[in-house]
Order: sequence, then C-alpha cells, then structure tokens
Amino acid sequence: MSRGIEVNPLVEGQLKTRPKPEIKEPKLYKVIIHNDHYTTMDFVVYVISTVFHKSAAEATRIMLEVHNKGSSIAGIYPYDIAVTKINKVHAMARLEQFPLRCSCEEA
Repeated sequence: MSRGIEVNPLVEGQLKTRPKPEIKEPKLYKVIIHNDHYTTMDFVVYVISTVFHKSAAEATRIMLEVHNKGSSIAGIYPYDIAVTKINKVHAMARLEQFPLRCSCEEA
C-alpha cells in the first residue's frame, strides 16, 4: 500500500449504512365550520373560498351543507395549519361582527 496506510481487507469495498430513521406522517385534523343563524351565506362562501382556497362551486356546496346539516368539513390539515385557518376564520368573522365558528377534530 502507498504511504504506509493499512487497509483492512475485510472492510475494503463495503459501505457502512445507517438505518433509515422512521418518518411519521403528521396527524391530520378536520376543520369544521358550524352553522349559526346570523352569519350571511355570502360571507360563509367568501370565507371558505378565501381561507380554504375552494372554488366558488365547492365553497357554495360546503356552505349549503353547513346551512342544512349544521356543520361541514372545510378541509383536512396538519394540526398547526388547521388551527391557523380556524384563527383566520374567527378573525375575519369578528371584523364583520359575525358569530361564525370553526373547530377541529382528529381525522
């Protein structure tokens, strides 16, 4: 060998590998919009399309489900994103003086 470096013939050509860390997907949470008797349907459609990035048709469908059934799922997200969206909905509703509420539960 050159320059006095000894190579162990049993290890030469072998790669040392580390075990792959187990990557867990984050838990997902449903963001649920709840019906009230004061918030206008137009505002609910606006909130759904703005905060949850739904098309006008999908936002209208969700709003009608909220109106007819009392609640509907607006989206499913990791916890931090779900809470952020809920806070945004509540802030928008407060600005317009509507009692619109959202909640989240594990999907």
